[in-house]
This record gives sequence, C-alpha cells and structure tokens, in this order.
Amino acid sequence: MTKKTFALIACLALAAFQMFDINRVDGANEQASERANEQANEGRSDASPMNVLILYADDWRHDTLGVAGNPVVKTPNLDQLASQGVRFTQNCVTTSICGVSRASLFTGQWMSRHGNLSFKPWKTDWSETYPGLLRENGYYVGHVGKWHNGKLPAERFDFSRSYYGTHWITKPDGSKIHVTQKNENDAMDFLNSRPADKPFCLTVAFFATHAEDSHPQQFLPQPESMPLYQDITIPVPVNATQESFERLPDFVGNEKNEGRNRWHWRFDTPEKYQTMMKNYYRLATEVDTACGRILNELKKQRVAENTLVIFTTDNGYYHAEHGLADKWYPHQESIRVPLIIRDPRMPQQAVGQTNDEFTLNVDLAPTILAAAGIKAPETMQGTDIAPLYLSKSKPAWRDEFFYEHPMLRSTDFIPASEALVRKDWKYFYWPEFDREQLFNLKNDPIEENDLAANPEHAAQLSEMRARFAELKAAAQ
Repeated sequence: MTKKTFALIACLALAAFQMFDINRVDGANEQASERANEQANEGRSDASPMNVLILYADDWRHDTLGVAGNPVVKTPNLDQLASQGVRFTQNCVTTSICGVSRASLFTGQWMSRHGNLSFKPWKTDWSETYPGLLRENGYYVGHVGKWHNGKLPAERFDFSRSYYGTHWITKPDGSKIHVTQKNENDAMDFLNSRPADKPFCLTVAFFATHAEDSHPQQFLPQPESMPLYQDITIPVPVNATQESFERLPDFVGNEKNEGRNRWHWRFDTPEKYQTMMKNYYRLATEVDTACGRILNELKKQRVAENTLVIFTTDNGYYHAEHGLADKWYPHQESIRVPLIIRDPRMPQQAVGQTNDEFTLNVDLAPTILAAAGIKAPETMQGTDIAPLYLSKSKPAWRDEFFYEHPMLRSTDFIPASEALVRKDWKYFYWPEFDREQLFNLKNDPIEENDLAANPEHAAQLSEMRARFAELKAAAQ
C-alpha cells in the first residue's frame, strides 16, 4: 500500500466516522455502564463514595504474575487480589512506552488525541483527567512515584512525590533507600495523613521492574531478595533466537535498533539472560510485597470494603523474544499487560474469575470516574469496564483496537509502528517505510510468519487495512 493510497483511505474514513468515536465500544455500552453502576451502588451497604487505589507497575507484561501461569515469578499478594476480584487476560495498552501510556491512563485517550508523543506534558486539559475530576468532586487525590509526563504538577494534587530512574535513592542524610521501598513508604504516608472525612484516590506509580538503563547490572533488587530464584533456571522463550531477529523487517532487525541494543545489554549470553531475568523477577516480587502491605493498610484502616483497587502496568516487555529487549513494537509481549480489578460492588459470582475481553489502558479513567459517580468527559475515548463484571447480561464490547507508537529520535533508533489488533489476526503498519505485516495469531501466536505477501491472504489483508484506516482516523 502506498502512502498516497493510505492517506486517501484515512481521509475517507475520517469523513465517514467523524460524528462518533469508533474506538469506544458503542453508545449502548454507555447506557449499560450507567445501569450497572446504579444497580451496583443500590446494593451496597456503604453508600459513601468509593475510594480508589491504582497500583501501577512498570515494564510488566501480562504473564509477570504467578496467577497468570508464570512458573517462576512469585506474586502471592497480587495472586490473592485476583482471587478477590477479576483478572482481565487480554488487557492491552494503546501505546507501549512509559510516558505515553501514563498519559493515556490519566486522560482515557489515545496518543493521537492527548498529544504526548514522548515524555512531555499532554495537551488534554487537567479538568478532563481522572485525578482532576475526582479532586473537583471532593476527593483527596495523591500521586507517588513515577510521573514521566514533564514535571509533576504538584499543585494539582493534595499529596504528591515524584521520582524514578534509579533503583537506589540517596536520602538527605546520605543513606540509601530502594525505590520500591520508597514507593511503599510514600503510599503509607498518604494513607496515614489523609483526611478521614473525604474519599481518596491514590496512584502508586512504581519504578520497578524498569531497568536502570545507565547501570551495567540493569536490574538492582534489594539484598534480602537475592536468595529468590537463586537455584532456578529461567526458561528461555522459543523465539529468543537469531533466526527470529532476522525475520523482523530490516529497519527493526538490525544492530542499530534500540531494541537490539538493549538486548545486548541484558540477554546476549545465556549467563547474562539468567542473571538479568532473576533480578527482574526479584524486583517484581518486591513490588508484589509492597502492594500487599498497602492493601493490608486499607484493611487496618477499615476502608478495604469501600475501595476500588486496580493493578496494572504501563507496557509489556520483551524477554528476548524476536532477539529484542524493552517494548515499543506491536508484538504481544510488548502490548499485553496485567489488569486486576477488585471492586466492592462486584457480585459474588464474578469474584475470582477471569475475563478475556479486550480491555485497554484508556478504559481505566472512565471506569474510575463511573465508580465515583462522575460522568466521563466526551474527550475520553475509553469505555467503563465495570459492566463486564457488574451486569447480569454480557454488554456489547470491542473485538479489535488500534495501536500506535511514535518514532523516537530516528528510524534507526525506534521507528514508528501501528497496528490493528484482533484476537485471531494482527495487522502491522510501519509508516516511515510504508511496510505492512500480517499475522494469524490463532496459528502463529508468537508472530513469526508474516503473511502480508501471501496471495492466499490478500482478502484478509485488504479488509484489515481498510478497518485499520477507520480506527486510526477515529483515534485522531
């Protein structure tokens, strides 16, 4: 497909869909959200506004959880949280990188709308974000940990502490504290200093398991975690191979690409792979421990039964699949992330279940607002998730979504990538190179066999190309 052809399709799609946003599920779901939340709130014994706790980890993919079937990592507290709520197995991000994904979390918008293409402040008005709207409606609002969207606007919060980038932080007295321990301490400070007469919303933005990129060891856990995983051999993915790397388009599958550069930092020998992955999992277990202590504090303060708890992460992570490290591109390892929701209104039959609908990071802002009884602004493109576990009948829901990622620095460093994602098929588009790829996820879940040039799949390619253009235009 030429760039001229694509531009024509996109313009036609924009004209056809400019009256509504097809990245939202549909208008009927908005009504279902209102009904589900009204009915759920009517059935609650505690009629006071719900508190909100967002536990937001960094660089965790969907299976960095024991409950997700990972045979190595120990996450007992998050596993328990899943047993008390719902775990969404097909949760994804619309852009797989720290800053952009965080902007999408707060605004409920695709990158194309909120306008943060890297790590600068988004363009969306603060009054159209979930912390802004909650505070405007009487919530005591806090943020601790990683911000990564320019300077943290401390004046917009009642309680805020921002830091990230290193695993060990030097305190004013010269001693050091691990970033995950500081995340926990600051969350406890918020919970213990909050006014008792206000509902609260706290976002705990962990830095772990993000690597300390400038440090040769990359992942630096706390000393007491070192016995963990010591005698285990971490399984290596089947496509963590040179052959898989060479199957990538040449503008990704080359030694200049930053994903390959970071693969060399972390995974280019078997010994290095074992060391890095064990330390990565140690950092994950430390976050799990901190989450457990924060959740226990809710119990201690007797507010757990009136607090909506969300655990999720900003993006996935290559564990050497395709010969890459980090994230950015539309492969499953990069875009699928955990999502656990524990909601006090949840009916007993939903507790402990999994759900395989496509939920997205842009859905969380409208979900939080709906739980607080606040109408989401029209600018939010996500959809309230609660009807998926509150409604007696299954609500209409999306079966595909548009993925986007900007070029960073240069096409040699991180080229832009886009995709139309379905559960059985995925269409990639690399805009700077006018390159398409097509994968049958049902037959090829690890995305090794590109079918775009196969004439047998020309109709599939054509249909997905057109739908991709529609969703891209709507996102903008």
